[in-house]
Amino acid sequence: MNIKRIFKNNQKWVQNKLNIDPNYFKNLSEGQNPDILYIGCSDSRVTAEEIMGVSPGEAFVHRNIANMVPNTDLSAMSVIDYAVLHLKVNHVVVCGHYYCGGIKAAMQSKDLGILNPWLRNVRDVYRTHRVELNSIEDEELKYKRLVELNVQEQCINVIKTAEVQRANRERGITVHGWVFDIHSGKLIDLEIDFDKILKNVMEIYHLD
Repeated sequence: MNIKRIFKNNQKWVQNKLNIDPNYFKNLSEGQNPDILYIGCSDSRVTAEEIMGVSPGEAFVHRNIANMVPNTDLSAMSVIDYAVLHLKVNHVVVCGHYYCGGIKAAMQSKDLGILNPWLRNVRDVYRTHRVELNSIEDEELKYKRLVELNVQEQCINVIKTAEVQRANRERGITVHGWVFDIHSGKLIDLEIDFDKILKNVMEIYHLD
């Protein structure tokens, strides 16, 4: 990657936008009103706006390794707080992707240094669903299923937050679990039945 080329590309992008709408950047600078909070993976192959086909200002985006929402991660919690309470988004999406390097690393018994505490969150997902996962003999299918289950658990972590619970009661905010199939380019809605899943846990996580 030639860094100088990036700035040339930026100049072309600016000019293209201005050719279409002379007020594009003036309007863009006046504020944002996104309807979606997208929580995805930092993988360089998975760009949120591009795979959703949305424009700048339409999605508030948070990305990290393996699209995690740890309850102790101040970055993720701050993003959720700001998006839900201040930007008033109506949808929160957790989007994983097949062949995720973070998920793959968590499946291996290797010491990965500073990554260890982060990947323990994924290993906790495996532990929670180990009966199902250990019954899958095909390693690739097991890998893909862990990607899906990780999305599910991170969505539950989103729902555990006071901000999302309050917004759900007040304006019906919804949480979605998606997977991006990197082989086909398609987004897959996992259609997770959160009401069913949370029926057993909300006695503990429900906040007034």
